[in-house]
Amino acid sequence: MKTSIVRNSFLMITLAFSVVVNSQNTINSSTFYKHDKFLSSDKLEGRFPGTKGNNAAAAYIQKYFKKYGLKKFGDIYFQSFKLFVKEGINKIKSDSVTTQNVVGYLEGTDKELKNEFIVIGAHYDHWGWGGKGSGSKKKDTIAIHNGADDNASGVAALLCILEELSKSNNKPKRSIIFISFSGEEEGLFGSRYFVNHLPVDKKDVKVMLNMDMVGRLNSEKQLYMGGAGTFPEGVDLMKSLGVNSGLNPIVHAGDVGGSDHVSFYKSSISAVGFHTGGHPQYHTPEDDIELINSKGGELAVKYIYNALTAIANYSQPLYFISQD
Repeated sequence: MKTSIVRNSFLMITLAFSVVVNSQNTINSSTFYKHDKFLSSDKLEGRFPGTKGNNAAAAYIQKYFKKYGLKKFGDIYFQSFKLFVKEGINKIKSDSVTTQNVVGYLEGTDKELKNEFIVIGAHYDHWGWGGKGSGSKKKDTIAIHNGADDNASGVAALLCILEELSKSNNKPKRSIIFISFSGEEEGLFGSRYFVNHLPVDKKDVKVMLNMDMVGRLNSEKQLYMGGAGTFPEGVDLMKSLGVNSGLNPIVHAGDVGGSDHVSFYKSSISAVGFHTGGHPQYHTPEDDIELINSKGGELAVKYIYNALTAIANYSQPLYFISQD
């Protein structure tokens, strides 16, 4: 019992220190808003896979991956794959379209630990113009589903974290893979494809962090997460990071959820999903930028940044813990 208390006390002290040193200089609400506004603009027409809007979103993400110095796996940041959709939805003329994940990595600084990888991701696709055959909650309404929260907010968070890490003088020990998935709405197709076509050895992928709908922080400042118990001391870590964060973290050891991190969990890779909760505009044309809480997004991004860097610098071994 005393050993356990000492160990946990040491962990809490270590984590508290990591929060202090991982101060952010570039993460702010205006940058979060800027990315979300572009990705959820009418110009991109809801980012449905196989459309110009989806490709434009991928190109936007790629631009920042390049700008902030992410390395490529191979020659390009795109990982293309085929996706089967219902013919006619969003004016798609075939039952098969080509879309792409956008992926790159930041190499770790530790001679040994840089061969281990932490994945952080967010899907960028949404339901386009909606309609019958889509996942819209208003199937009889043909209108652009901009998905400002679902999931332009997650991608905005991803790009904010990338910018901060690129400019930080304290690079993480482990390598970090940044990925933005397509095909999430149709059934986690992008993340499943990535897990089945990993650019590194599966045993070296230690933890996946996923951000899906982090743009509508409520008045109680609740940031929800499932899967915190899928890696060692994960629940303690997530709770400790809530201290002085301005947030009220709702931490679940299991309850992994239904977004892209599930693809990793089902492959026995530790996975945590972050979100700020549901709302009436979910999967409707009303999920627009005007309802985004960009100040809340800033708080969520800072918290997840601290979680990412703490895990990437873990001194103890990282391994999968099933929560079934």
